[in-house]
Amino acid sequence: MRALVYGLAVTGASTVRALRRRGYDVICGDDVVTAERIATARALGVELLDAPDADVLADLVATCDLVSPAPGIPETHAVVVAAQAAGVEVVSEIELAYRWEQERPGGPRPILAITGTDGKTTTTLMTVAMLRAAGLSTVDAGNTDTPLVDAIEDDGYDAFVVECTSFRLAWTPTFRPDAGAWLNLAPDHLNWHVSMQSYGDAKARIWRNQRPDDVAVAFTGAPDVMSRLAGSPGRHLTFGPGGDYHLDGDTLTGPSGPIASTTTMRRALPHDITNALAASALVLETGLADSDAIRSALVSFVGPPHRLEHIGRWDGVDWFNDSKATTPHAAGVAIRAFDDIVLIAGGKDKYVDLAEMAVDADRVKAVVAIGETRDAVASAFSAVVAAGGVVQTTEFLPEAVARAAALAAPGDTLLLSPGCASLDQYRSFEERGDHFRDLARALHGDTNDDTKGEA
Repeated sequence: MRALVYGLAVTGASTVRALRRRGYDVICGDDVVTAERIATARALGVELLDAPDADVLADLVATCDLVSPAPGIPETHAVVVAAQAAGVEVVSEIELAYRWEQERPGGPRPILAITGTDGKTTTTLMTVAMLRAAGLSTVDAGNTDTPLVDAIEDDGYDAFVVECTSFRLAWTPTFRPDAGAWLNLAPDHLNWHVSMQSYGDAKARIWRNQRPDDVAVAFTGAPDVMSRLAGSPGRHLTFGPGGDYHLDGDTLTGPSGPIASTTTMRRALPHDITNALAASALVLETGLADSDAIRSALVSFVGPPHRLEHIGRWDGVDWFNDSKATTPHAAGVAIRAFDDIVLIAGGKDKYVDLAEMAVDADRVKAVVAIGETRDAVASAFSAVVAAGGVVQTTEFLPEAVARAAALAAPGDTLLLSPGCASLDQYRSFEERGDHFRDLARALHGDTNDDTKGEA
């Protein structure tokens, strides 16, 4: 058996190791061959082709039994086109991991999966916390620091919680989670997918192979997701207003009654509540955790860095790092959580409409737009100017931070929620968020008057 792994970063390297453990002859290719990737290929003992052209790829793919593209390889890439033309199967790492887990001598372990344009990481980590509070050994895998092909090698895990991007789901002909939650759908990654239809189709694969006793969980506030739920083969559950899992007063409530009070949560912004409802549905409907475990997890749960991370209060202004908000939808969610916002937004253009982040522009008193999309962001927030607010543009984050700090007054929220990718100036949203945090602290020194604690 021979496999082509295209893209040799973290996921690609893990996929190569997993395939070789199972006797595959593996060859690799990459569009960007760095010294680090050459060293990785050498350590793995595989050949690495440097940006092979379409003809070379066509000949190579014809010799393979499967092609596994890294998450960053778009569906229009020549390696995908060549594989499809030759009838060679294209599979992601979560598909491979799922197949191998089904062959496990002790039987497959439960898989809970989460997808959506935004909120995947937080909901995944919240689900992990609930399972651990129930006494299960588990891990967040997939679109995390732990590819699922690595996680399944550990016999100590009782269950897996898989963060599923559309990139990974696109190539999953058999992947079937015991429970799958689809949080939302908004324009994103249109530089990877050929259309919104293709993007939605990839997300919908989280439910496509489910059986009638599997659990499909959808958000009532997402019409496109709800319409896909109607045709899915699993057992249908909903969360959100009017859903099976909903907020009753200040209490998270499910079909069997009260689950937990939001007053005990470390943070209970609107999206925290919907994430908690989705995670509760996953663990309760599969019987993997009970309400006691959910309550225990939510009391101590702290969200991931760069997702509405409260980094301090200086001179009466709360500073939040939301660098992970790389879509207009995610930025819009963050904006709806606050009033009197001084917003820093902008970054790399992903060819989506930025207007969605400005739907609640009345909550914003000032905007400093940055990066490649700064003019488009400024245009999206024109209503701020019309209402007497301020919109400014600058290219880089340090100047934006200085300007935003000057515009903010006691009682305001200074929010970095870019609504755009970071790759015009940074290697990742994490690097952008770290830079923002460093700039904020450098500006204020040790004068933090924060009284809120961690967010």
